[in-house]
Amino acid sequence: MNDRPRCLIIACGALAKEIVTLQRQLGLPDDAVTLQCLPAGFHNTPHKIAPAVESILKNRRRDFDIVLVGYGECGTSGALDAVLKKYNATRLPHAHCYEFFAGSALFEEIIEEQIGSFFLTDYLVKNFDRLIVEGLGLDRYPHLRDAYFSNYKNVVYLAQTDDPALKQKAANAAYRLDLKLVYKYAGYGDLAAAIESIPKGVAPHYGQSHALR
Repeated sequence: MNDRPRCLIIACGALAKEIVTLQRQLGLPDDAVTLQCLPAGFHNTPHKIAPAVESILKNRRRDFDIVLVGYGECGTSGALDAVLKKYNATRLPHAHCYEFFAGSALFEEIIEEQIGSFFLTDYLVKNFDRLIVEGLGLDRYPHLRDAYFSNYKNVVYLAQTDDPALKQKAANAAYRLDLKLVYKYAGYGDLAAAIESIPKGVAPHYGQSHALR
């Protein structure tokens, strides 16, 4: 009889590759986790996140022992946390993926040292044209670049993998935005701790109320 806890991960599409990679690195069997992703484009429309997560939870929550939601607060103004409390589900700690990848200490250090930073992850580097250039309309209205990015000084690339090709793409992205590239290898941060906790059926300790339960 399989007594492993049944886990559903509802995640931003920008985290799908990282979750699957961590599952394989940690040796979790394919049936240990059910992954359901929401569109990565919600990055630009955070008001859509909480209703979409609730729709899934309404239909699937009772089928799983653990539900981990692969978002931070992500600009939902408390709406996501209200949904998760209602369904006894848990999101990743911190405000957004940049902070849970970097961890609070490194993220705060970057903010203090690099005031005016626009963050990229591996996923955003790979999909820069689609999510940033096209998503913000810069391909159609190039003059909007200065309107959107005039208060930024740096592009901070929080890399999950040590990939020279992605680093070059990040440099190209920074050049297109007329900003300086700052490279930080961050790895998977608190996402790794969350995935690692799944076979144990217990919460990783984040030191705050957003741990798995």
